[in-house]
Amino acid sequence: MTTRLREYWQLLRESLWFVPALLVFGSFGLAYALIQFDAHTAWQGQKQFPLLFGTGAEGSRGMLTAIASSMLTVAALAFSLTLATITQVSSQYSPRVLRNFMRDRINQVVMGYFIAVFTYCLVVLGTIRGTDEQKFVPATAVLVGLVLALGGVAALIFFIHHIAESLQTGTIVQHIFYETTNAIEKMFPDRFGEPIDDPRKAEAALRYADEQTGWEPVLSHQVGYLQQINTDGLLNWAKKHQVVLRIEEPMGAFVGEGTVLFSVRSDMERPDPAEADWPDDLVSYVSIGRHRNIEQDIGFGIQQLVDIALKALSPGINDTTTAIMAVDYLGAIGELLARREFPARLRSDGQHLRVLVRATDFNKYMRLMFDLTRINAKGNYAVFRRLLRALVLVAKAICEADRSEVLREQADLLMDLANETLATDYEKQQLRPLYKELKVTLNENI
Repeated sequence: MTTRLREYWQLLRESLWFVPALLVFGSFGLAYALIQFDAHTAWQGQKQFPLLFGTGAEGSRGMLTAIASSMLTVAALAFSLTLATITQVSSQYSPRVLRNFMRDRINQVVMGYFIAVFTYCLVVLGTIRGTDEQKFVPATAVLVGLVLALGGVAALIFFIHHIAESLQTGTIVQHIFYETTNAIEKMFPDRFGEPIDDPRKAEAALRYADEQTGWEPVLSHQVGYLQQINTDGLLNWAKKHQVVLRIEEPMGAFVGEGTVLFSVRSDMERPDPAEADWPDDLVSYVSIGRHRNIEQDIGFGIQQLVDIALKALSPGINDTTTAIMAVDYLGAIGELLARREFPARLRSDGQHLRVLVRATDFNKYMRLMFDLTRINAKGNYAVFRRLLRALVLVAKAICEADRSEVLREQADLLMDLANETLATDYEKQQLRPLYKELKVTLNENI
């Protein structure tokens, strides 16, 4: 799938109209098929099952009219509940979690179901004839309309339950956690070419790539956030043109019109950049949108949890329990990242340097998780304690010794702030065993 198709598919997934539109078209097809079945088959359901198919023309009209009007009313109620939920979540947690409700498949299907039943009833209603000359009642289609209406009752009950469940803090935070972990599972196995294993070649390639001259810039023609990069396409493009491609902006970065997205130069065996031709269509390998996207941007998932923690710690809300829950899930994400081997910066086609990756490293992820959360937890013993527990969890999972330094840095900053802002010596004493446990764990990993 090309980058542009992925972008369009992502927009459709996050819209409230796409799934309902599919269900409406499906209701047209179902109504047409059942009407044709009743019109062209000799099966007489009224005679074999009079209690189910015995409704006449007037009765069928009345029933379908009642179903259609009630389904439209329930659809309006569902939209109102969804908008009220979106407003409450935006004000209480963070505006960045709204996309989770917009792309919630249950919300989309339930709202589409009500509209689809309304459409179905209108189509069937228009085919009923009550005169003696042209008497026609599609009994099977009418019965199916009744069944769909009963299904609408069950869908409404389930929808109300789902809305109430989705407003709970645990549900929101856990959903963000699962989205982020899925992005981690998809991103980190992606090798994006082959690393340069020979240290000498890697060092020479890095010096060549870090030179400031000889690069041809590829500029952005859009304004927005960098959402997706077609890594396979970029590697194939670089191999085809025998060039080195440097990604200048990290995933999730805001770019303006004229921002340098990539820099291109000839590979080390073709030092003259004038011999190469840099096509303008290189920007087609990236997707730029009006907001950040979690599919290739793990930092956005982390940022959502941090935002929830910051909102909960604000003086206007002061919800320590929600902040603690967000910190717990941040620690779980940090543990997953600590176990992962991050991709090398230099990527090759097996022989030559082709792409320089601009990616967030482990240290930056840890600072994103803990810096703002620690600062806004000033004087809050419970959140300080949970932050230390999260750091201990991450420390026990690190797979590389050089990752210990950032955790030690975060622990020292946290203890300094705790000693400055906590009101009593009792609270400070309670933090020290966790701090010592973290230090011991980090020393064991050296």
